[in-house]
Formats: sequence, structure tokens, C-alpha cells
Amino acid sequence: MQSTIRIAREAFDPAAELARLPQGAAVVSFLGRVRAEAGLKSLCLEHYPGMTEREIGRQAAAAAARWPLAGVTVVHRVGDLKPGEVIVLVAVAAEHRREAFAACEFLMDHLKTAAPFWKREDKGETSSWVEAKASDAEAAERWSK
Repeated sequence: MQSTIRIAREAFDPAAELARLPQGAAVVSFLGRVRAEAGLKSLCLEHYPGMTEREIGRQAAAAAARWPLAGVTVVHRVGDLKPGEVIVLVAVAAEHRREAFAACEFLMDHLKTAAPFWKREDKGETSSWVEAKASDAEAAERWSK
């Protein structure tokens, strides 16, 4: 299986990332953007270098053990991001669409809960760290059933 796991400070081209996945396979992708919520000026993402990439790679390997995947690409931004900017791309190539959809959802659910990222919302004069959501943990937990 071809695997690309990257943490990026700079913007990246999602189309170029998708083009690098194996051809002749079903490709499912999730492209996340910073939400334009009321008062949000920027979202600052921090990570633990090395550990973050290893954990995402571990989740990609777990997905490949569950489904016959041809390729996985995960690119996640860190640093200060403005509303509307691309924050994450999760893309999966598989021979069939059902496996590609399931693996992409599995990876996104685990990215939200297992990868060591910390988010801080800056709203003008105030900033606060974003707490983990119970709904994200529930989404990831369903894969262990």
C-alpha cells in the first residue's frame, strides 16, 4: 500500500495530492476547512512532531489491515489558519468504493481522537483551547465494535 502522511505549515494543493494516489482505484477523500464561526479570527494548531506522524501512520496501517487499500494520503496543517483555509485532507484509494468510503471515515474519526493535535481559537481579544468532543470519541469507538 502506498502511504503519504505529512504535517504541513504551508498551504497544499489537494488536487496534486489526490493525483499521487494509485490510478485505477476508487478514491474517496475528505477535505476539511477551518469553520467560519462567529468571531473566529484564526485557529492555531500545534502538534508533537514525530509522534503525530507516527500515530497517523499507525491509523493508516490499521485501516489497511481492515480493508484492501491501494493508497492512503493524510496531509494536516499546523500553525495559524484563517477561516476557510484547508486544514486537512484524508484520501483513500481502494479497488471498490465501499472499502474506500469506510476507510476514509475510519481514518477521519481516528484522526480527530488519536492524533496529538492541539487547537486554539483566537477570537479577537480572547483565545481558548478547544476541548475534545464526546461525539468525536463516540464516532471513533464505533469502529471497535
